[in-house]
Amino acid sequence: MIHRFSQAVIAGLISLVLALGLGIPAAHAYDNPELLPEEQTPIIDLAHSFADGQIQSLVQELEDFEVETGWKLRVLTQYDRTPGRAIKDYWDLDAHSFLVVADPRGGNLLNFNVGGDFYRIIPRTFWVELQTRFGNLYYVRDNGEDGAILGALRAVETCVRQNGCSVVPGLPQEQWVLTFVSSILGGIICGLAGYPRKPGQSFAWQWVLVLSPLWGILFLAFGVGPIVTRTSDWLPLAQNAGGFVVGALVAYLPSQFRNASPSET
Repeated sequence: MIHRFSQAVIAGLISLVLALGLGIPAAHAYDNPELLPEEQTPIIDLAHSFADGQIQSLVQELEDFEVETGWKLRVLTQYDRTPGRAIKDYWDLDAHSFLVVADPRGGNLLNFNVGGDFYRIIPRTFWVELQTRFGNLYYVRDNGEDGAILGALRAVETCVRQNGCSVVPGLPQEQWVLTFVSSILGGIICGLAGYPRKPGQSFAWQWVLVLSPLWGILFLAFGVGPIVTRTSDWLPLAQNAGGFVVGALVAYLPSQFRNASPSET
């Protein structure tokens, strides 16, 4: 009895899964070449993410970039309609091609089809960072779908012209805030390490050296590294250095007041 009931439950679950799977086919399974324009264009804006003036200027930009560098950049925006696999033949996508697919139905607006030759100059981690930086819901909300697409394209153009990048160029505000907080924490740990622990001692250099891997990682690896690899602007670097110094002073100076109090009495 129990065995038959279990079989019936399993059969029902399998039927439900099959029904759901057949009822909602994946968008990429379609092949709709009728959605493609007759003339060749590097941008197909089915989701109407761009204004007409934007499309004209971006088409010219992508065509000029291809002539200049030999790398092919293409953009497809879609929502409820998609040409599917027909897009590959339409644009003759190859190892020297990069395709941005913008679809707002997912959690991230941007998806990429990266040609194999790109990996020779740009690592795989770059594409993950590119997607998470420009395609996330917050960036799209603040900058629009067109801003997210343009940001990703301009980052790739910059890296190709530089003959490669290890990280996405530019330093977003939220990323700088994290580096600034990390620099302050590194300074606090350095200041606490230098806190004098013996009578007559003004600064505990030994403890600063012992804890240098900790505050060094926070300041140099997490506070300075992300800045120097993404931008040549000196201002965020100076701000982080100031944050480190202030953090160290805030943690260290109370020891000086404590040592000065007995001598005054």
